[in-house]
Amino acid sequence: MATVVIPAQLRKLTGGKDRVEASGRNLGRLIEDLDRQFPGFREQLLQDGDVKPSIAVSIDGEMGTGGVLEPVGEDSEVFFLPALGGG
Repeated sequence: MATVVIPAQLRKLTGGKDRVEASGRNLGRLIEDLDRQFPGFREQLLQDGDVKPSIAVSIDGEMGTGGVLEPVGEDSEVFFLPALGGG
């Protein structure tokens, strides 16, 4: 199972856990598993069937660009990060 690092603003869904395990061959399936374990995850991460523009995803240290189809390995480490903006 992949290790998912939970940002502070989503830890209310995981009972305060900062790391959880989830399974899925791609990011969409991983989010489905997270939502099964911790109801409400899908709504926080997805919009119109894809990752919200306000969320950045890092899988094994690489910023994901494939949206929900981005591959996730069994031993991957996945970070959901609030996208930075400003200027």
